[in-house]
Amino acid sequence: MSHGHDDPTLHPEVQMSTSRGYFSGFAISSILMFVATFLVASHAVPPFGLLMVIAVCAGIAIIAQIYFLLHIDVSEHNIWNTVALVLFMPLFLITIGLTWWMFSQLYLRTMIMPGMMH
Repeated sequence: MSHGHDDPTLHPEVQMSTSRGYFSGFAISSILMFVATFLVASHAVPPFGLLMVIAVCAGIAIIAQIYFLLHIDVSEHNIWNTVALVLFMPLFLITIGLTWWMFSQLYLRTMIMPGMMH
């Protein structure tokens, strides 16, 4: 049951992984996390701006982790991982959205509002 490589280190996914790539992904994600943490702790930005800055930092960190740590790109030997990610993302977003909706509706239906008590 040979897959074309006698040596497992010659596999394309193994060839893509380098300690420099892993360190780059870790460093970028860590820097973005510290920037967001500093902005939250220092109250340097108004609330809506803070939300936008945190969302941008999170988006860049996710992209950095996908590229540097998971090695997902559009290269020929990695195309099925990319297809799996593209198909996974809408399902993930729907799951998160429906969970948020479910808990917000649960909160509205079960919590006693301050003006309703006599």
